[in-house]
Amino acid sequence: MITIHLNNLIFFSHHGLHEEETIVGTHFEIDAEISFLENKKIVALNETINYVSVYNIIKEHMKRPSRLMETVAMQIAEDIFEKNNYIRIINISIRKLNPPINNFTGKVGVTYSKEYL
Repeated sequence: MITIHLNNLIFFSHHGLHEEETIVGTHFEIDAEISFLENKKIVALNETINYVSVYNIIKEHMKRPSRLMETVAMQIAEDIFEKNNYIRIINISIRKLNPPINNFTGKVGVTYSKEYL
């Protein structure tokens, strides 16, 4: 199995449950892991997952505000699989770097994992 990693992608987006989050926006960090079975030695881009294509899918979803990070993670995974239906496992992690929680230091986030058989 081969796994493609895109780590620590930073986006400024307007995702959030609270109205202020959708107006002001904040930074999000995303990791994506996409695994697939290789049937032969990979020697060409069309025999693997194009991480530029994956990045562009993530970037497009981060432009469209959503109330929940879970929704965004699930939609990203669905679109990646749609373009690469030989994928076996997708993990998408999204972290909100400055959550609107009083006296809170740290990040909050979700990870969505999907296995395709």
